[in-house]
Amino acid sequence: MASSKKAIYAAIAGNFAIAVTKFFGAAVSGSSAMLSEGIHSLVDTGNGGLLLLGIRRSKRPPDDDHPYGYGKSLYFYALIVAVLIFGLGGGISLYEGILHTLDPGHGGPTGATLFGVTVSGLTLNSAVLIAAIGFEGFALRTALQEFNKQRGEKPLMEAIRTSKDPTTFTVLFEDTAAMAGLVVALIGIHLAEWLHLPVIDGIASIVIGLILCGVAAFLVWESKQLLLGESADPEIRNRIREIAAADDDVEQVVRALTMHMGPYTVVLNMELAFAPDRTADQIEAAVDRLEKQIREAHPDVAYVFVEAESITGRKRSEEVAG
Repeated sequence: MASSKKAIYAAIAGNFAIAVTKFFGAAVSGSSAMLSEGIHSLVDTGNGGLLLLGIRRSKRPPDDDHPYGYGKSLYFYALIVAVLIFGLGGGISLYEGILHTLDPGHGGPTGATLFGVTVSGLTLNSAVLIAAIGFEGFALRTALQEFNKQRGEKPLMEAIRTSKDPTTFTVLFEDTAAMAGLVVALIGIHLAEWLHLPVIDGIASIVIGLILCGVAAFLVWESKQLLLGESADPEIRNRIREIAAADDDVEQVVRALTMHMGPYTVVLNMELAFAPDRTADQIEAAVDRLEKQIREAHPDVAYVFVEAESITGRKRSEEVAG
């Protein structure tokens, strides 16, 4: 199973088109919230490219320097994406919002003439934001569909916490934050106009920045957990123990340690106590048999290492890697 690219491509295309229209709307109206939204969409466009780069680099084959492959490259790029959301998306939105709050009248023009028709900044921004909500809604729906394919029957938050593929939940959170930001911007520019309080536009930009910083902080935490090396899902660990314990030659499963070296690459280290009357050849055959059964049940388990107790009680190591 490879990391899904469908949601990423949908996000890149939508965010780029939306960024262009948002910047145009911000230039015409001088809206701080619109400028923040434009920056947000531009950052998200670049983030999609970084995730695609991470997927590509994570698929490089193992070599002498990286014997377990480059799967964790994807976790590194997901971390960079989260930092960019925090620093560029959230940070600049907060800065622009504070600036506009302190000086509500610093904005630029409030309207434009398009094809001989004078359009107010509010009308133009409203049209841009409503169209953007439609595009983001489609991108969010695509991201949610792709994530649902992976989460199965798990509750949404549990699936996010236990997911080992950051591409889908990163795009899902980006699109959710984008949708929330668009709603905040739309409300902000209308309240500022109706109440004749330009400061509200700056406050809306601050709220957008806080939303982005909150999402980014969560993504940084999840990326850190993955980079440190998370174990396989409890269901997989339990199933591996069951397979080993069911073997006639195995007396006890002392331990079964797993770690993800990428979204779909798992390293397994097991310590098994074999029946005391088993010979070395029988133990070796049992190790080969267990490796085959575990791989058939869970193809993502790419590397299997077994520590076995010999009939003398001393441990010997049977290593199998594929």
